[in-house]
Amino acid sequence: MADKIFDYIIHGGDYNPDQWLQTPEIIDEDMRLMNLAHVNSATVSIFSWSMLEPEEGVYNFGWLDDLLDKLHKNGKDVILATPSGARPNWLAQKYPEVLRVEETGIRNEYGVRHNHCLTSPIYREKVRNINTLLAQRYKNHPAVKMWHISNEYCGECHCDLCQEAFREWLKKEYDNDLEKLNFQWWNGFWSHQITDWSQINSPKFRGENHVPAMKLAWRRFVTDSTISFFENEIAPLREITPNIPITTNFMRLYDGINYQKFAKNLDILSWDNYPAWDRGFNEKEACSVAFVHDAFRTMGEGKPFFMMESTPSLVNWHPVNKLPMPRRQELSSIQAVAHGADSVQYFQWRKSRGGHEKYHGAVVDHCGHENTRVFKEVAHLGEVLEKLSDVVGGRSNSKVAVIADWEESWATQYFCGFNNEHREYFEECTKWYKPFWEKGISVDVIAMDDDYTKYDLVIAPFLYMLKNGTIERIENYVKNGGNFVTTYLSCMVDSDDLCFLGGFPAENLKEVFGIWAEETDSLPEGMKNTASYNGKNYDVVHVCDLLHSQGAKVLGSYETDFYKGYPAVTVNNYGKGKAYYVAFRNDDDFTKDFCDDLIKEFSIKGDTEIKATEGVSIRKRGELIFVMNFSDEKKTVTLDREYKNVVTGENVNGEVELDVCGYIILIRNS
Repeated sequence: MADKIFDYIIHGGDYNPDQWLQTPEIIDEDMRLMNLAHVNSATVSIFSWSMLEPEEGVYNFGWLDDLLDKLHKNGKDVILATPSGARPNWLAQKYPEVLRVEETGIRNEYGVRHNHCLTSPIYREKVRNINTLLAQRYKNHPAVKMWHISNEYCGECHCDLCQEAFREWLKKEYDNDLEKLNFQWWNGFWSHQITDWSQINSPKFRGENHVPAMKLAWRRFVTDSTISFFENEIAPLREITPNIPITTNFMRLYDGINYQKFAKNLDILSWDNYPAWDRGFNEKEACSVAFVHDAFRTMGEGKPFFMMESTPSLVNWHPVNKLPMPRRQELSSIQAVAHGADSVQYFQWRKSRGGHEKYHGAVVDHCGHENTRVFKEVAHLGEVLEKLSDVVGGRSNSKVAVIADWEESWATQYFCGFNNEHREYFEECTKWYKPFWEKGISVDVIAMDDDYTKYDLVIAPFLYMLKNGTIERIENYVKNGGNFVTTYLSCMVDSDDLCFLGGFPAENLKEVFGIWAEETDSLPEGMKNTASYNGKNYDVVHVCDLLHSQGAKVLGSYETDFYKGYPAVTVNNYGKGKAYYVAFRNDDDFTKDFCDDLIKEFSIKGDTEIKATEGVSIRKRGELIFVMNFSDEKKTVTLDREYKNVVTGENVNGEVELDVCGYIILIRNS
């Protein structure tokens, strides 16, 4: 698929007209309201299986026929969903094997959404059948522009079918060699030697759950089985509608599935964006969301990137569901576009009358009309988005990358030792991303086994586990002129969580970094030590490595405890590049100062010449420059030259004042 599928930004969201078939006048009203809201698309049929197939082999597509025709007549694109995210009741009743089995060994009863076994041949058959019928029926419908597969894939099953599938997966992974598996899992410990494949079961709290390698293997299996199920879903779509692109919606940093591996099977990368603005509108959350945008943008490898869901107002799943302040959702949507999204979509278009999500935010509230704050904000945003078509397909050319690897996040959770209370892998990655985001410097968020060579600087926080080939990848990158940063508890184990012998960092990396890590200290909550760097002292929290320099230049040292004077920050010249090691977990102050020095050292430039102000994010996409205020007060930004305001058409220069939640979109005057 091309890296540009649409010529405009998709603006719409989840639409559930099957809930309103008894009141068709509401569907007619929706068409009018969509036009008022400058909505150009609708995602339909996500959870409509029971309406499409009310009995086994009995189909009802008439309502969907009428809907697609009506949407097309009103100029709306349709993102057509497959309905596998929630199975009909008759299916579970007749084929109970399709329901999941929990860790307890108890099979679930019918209910909720993702409550199906991904291994079940019957479920796969039924899903493939309904998807085939959808593809055959709508392959030539002019409104259908995209497939939305299932919804928020998640969860796992522990039934007998999945246990057997796990064993077969392990046989392939370990060359059908039990001795190899026993060695890699270090099963001699605690007398855990496996003598027959049938002895292996999924990790459970009432069974085996203390073998890190086994838990990593299970998580990889769940990822592969989910991808296998997905491929079964899309097979008829690829065959019947090869020119209609395919996506599915990911969920922020959900770690139950390796999204970086899953992404390779998609034409469009999509995720559901629900910032925690109710807990405080602040720069930290804005940075965290920006990090996730860049993660999904990057893993698409140039493919289009969509924000598939967001809320136009509140959600319903927090303990307290606070309304967002005016324009907050608009700013959040503009942020998505600034970071590469070619869509702004909502869950949901119209609030339901009943059910679990009837109080979840929607464009159209229960009042049913356009005279609401939320509707007016969505309509205004729709007008803005119509002026941003030129940005579609625009990509970033980042010279900095942060490694934030899904499998690494698993590995950092599963080992026992050091500070068991504080791992926070993705949070650490975001912390190292933040100094660049603050300065308007584009950053790619990559996997451990991605290509490093296109970056001037690669930062790999908490690089505890090294996948096969990573040692050589780091070594070659630095040797050939790259600059690599890692931190405490890094380069310790292989992909099966086996410790490298010979000390840490692993193997040749001791030469690359010019250090040897002898011990690691862990600090209880509230206890802090101190480290110096560039004449300033910084807090040391949670965990710190005790290093010996073996050729590395010491940039900072510990100032307290028995390891006072030990290296805390080092750099080593290796080949044409440099390798840095930060031995302690630190606060934002250190990370900012250290990264500022890296920016100066390697002449890393921001995307624009406009100087960032605290709380203001600057992002360039294509020729457009997005200046966004994520602070809780008005901000003034000084422009470096005259620009055109893309939204108003006015020329602007000098100082520009941004309200709270305010933004301005600029393009250079020629």
